[in-house]
Amino acid sequence: MTTPLLSVKNLRVKFRLDKKNSFEALKGISFDVMPNQTVALVGESGSGKSVSSLAILGLLPKENATVDRASVIEFEGRNLLTFSNAEKRALRGSKISMIFQEPMSSLNPVFTVGYQIEEVLKEHKGLAGKAARERAIALLTEVGIPEPAIKIDSFPHQMSGGQQQRVMIAMAIACEPKLLIADEPTTALDVTIQKQILDLIAELQKKHGMSVLFITHDLAVVGDIADHVVVMRHGEIREQGAAREVFAAPKDDYTRALLACRPVVDSRPKRLPVIDDFMSGRADQMRLDQRTRGVKDSDPVVLEVKGLCKDFVSREGFFGKRVFHAVKDVSFKLRKGKTLGLVGESGSGKTTVGLTIMKLHDATKGEAWFDGKNILAMSEKEFLPCKKRIQIIFQNPYASLNPRFTVGQIICEPMVVHGIGSSADERAKMAFELLAKVGLPEMSFYKYPHEFSGGQRQRIAIARCLTMKPDILICDESVSALDVSVQAQVLNLLQDLQDEFGLSYIFISHDLAVVKYMSDEVMVMNNGEVVEQGDSDALYSAPQQPYTRKLLDSIPKGLGAHG
Repeated sequence: MTTPLLSVKNLRVKFRLDKKNSFEALKGISFDVMPNQTVALVGESGSGKSVSSLAILGLLPKENATVDRASVIEFEGRNLLTFSNAEKRALRGSKISMIFQEPMSSLNPVFTVGYQIEEVLKEHKGLAGKAARERAIALLTEVGIPEPAIKIDSFPHQMSGGQQQRVMIAMAIACEPKLLIADEPTTALDVTIQKQILDLIAELQKKHGMSVLFITHDLAVVGDIADHVVVMRHGEIREQGAAREVFAAPKDDYTRALLACRPVVDSRPKRLPVIDDFMSGRADQMRLDQRTRGVKDSDPVVLEVKGLCKDFVSREGFFGKRVFHAVKDVSFKLRKGKTLGLVGESGSGKTTVGLTIMKLHDATKGEAWFDGKNILAMSEKEFLPCKKRIQIIFQNPYASLNPRFTVGQIICEPMVVHGIGSSADERAKMAFELLAKVGLPEMSFYKYPHEFSGGQRQRIAIARCLTMKPDILICDESVSALDVSVQAQVLNLLQDLQDEFGLSYIFISHDLAVVKYMSDEVMVMNNGEVVEQGDSDALYSAPQQPYTRKLLDSIPKGLGAHG
């Protein structure tokens, strides 16, 4: 019988909160990673999956984390928990490597990517000078970086998100490790780039005979690459087994919920089931009740955009300048109570369209007709009344809420600016009603943003937008950073609000399954141009353009096949 490369046995980890209280993050978990095997560790935020990887690497914070003495983490037959600091350092990067979730915070912004890869080779392989540079170029070639001999001298900020992640993978495989730990390596990436990274990791795993521990909150992502799946919740393992068996016939309700929380492209239930629905057995009934989508010519138009263009100008040298055409001649109609989905990869211009309509960018050319007026031709003062009626929910709820304000202040501030409510008491009463509308308790009014999860913060951002009673809500990647179950809750909330208030949405996302679920019409963008536009059902069932087909083919198979 084959011996496991990594064997985690009864791993318990506690974090000390203060002198009296502690939190048990891992409650005695056990799993194995065999040689040449890919194991997926799947669960939502707070499930303990990242804590498990940090425990394996010996990177848990010493000041407040303790590992139970009965716990064992065996690698190649030796218990890593007995290693000295020097032994752990020698192991990390050489035999066990890690790809972190956010490449921009993992790569040093002041050094070139070549320098950072060569540093790993120098530390663990003793390579230097020309030999290290040649090996670094070979690694960049292996992970699919174009023009590697030139790109080696680039700084991280000069590369796209997908390229940065490839650099991280190059650093991780530089010493040909036995075990590669990939912590959410595709979460913030476009669907096409995500597929490329997943394919690359699978290809490298086979080529180098590595084992891979792949950590993610999205079961569908690992459907194509995992041999074995371990499903975690609240520090415990709910289910584990061969990936094929877990996908075909999940035994645990929580596993079934993770698989079905995400929208699928071939069905559109009125409400997406969330974790609690599965635990209480309501989910199957919910999925039978379908929502119809689409627009009719008789639906009133609330916003008409004609020939929208946006250029960005950057300096080159002392006198030169470079013009980048971010949005090129975009036209569309948004109808009352309907959702227009805007899809495309990073750099396609979809967010720029949203920001230009909001006048957060000045349009280079074009018109946007709202309430009989061209808002793009208005001065800031003229646009102020319209600003109330066109609101935006930004992608990152951590950055879009002022950390020094309480939730009450965050929600009431727009009311004060726009003269809504006659007194502080009246505004507070309205804020309480809005918090209830987005599913948050009254106590939230007195708390600060850092006291809430990502999904709750996004609800606060939605409540803030609703203070204006807008006609149009621009949702800019507003669910892309959320766990699948929290994402389902926020999408259900947006549907409810649209039904209640007749809101019109411009829904910007790179996630095609989510866009299909939410949208009546879809507009596909690439390099600043509209590639294809039409009814969402028709466009998804019979895409006319190769680019649209490429996007649809990149949707993780776990989604379409197992929803």
